[in-house]
Amino acid sequence: MSLKYLSGVTTLKLNPDKCTGCGMCVNVCPHAVFIIKTRKAAITDPDLCMECGACALNCSFEAITVKKGVGCAQAVRNGFLRGTEPDCGCGGDSSCC
Repeated sequence: MSLKYLSGVTTLKLNPDKCTGCGMCVNVCPHAVFIIKTRKAAITDPDLCMECGACALNCSFEAITVKKGVGCAQAVRNGFLRGTEPDCGCGGDSSCC
């Protein structure tokens, strides 16, 4: 079973031009967001990303960026832990959840 967050809101970005295919992102991602495909990393499903930042922190080639602990994925986690609805603090801004 895969835990998905809110659709289309993750800050995760992968620059394939910088990727060397080392596989570190595959090893550290807790939700299997990455695979190695044709000798480069690829994102399987961006909605699986919980924005923990492990991939970007461990990418020596700066091919991955993600705003760790921000955005709607963090709001979903916080709401789950508190037993409340997700609240990313955007005040209803249409660019957020």
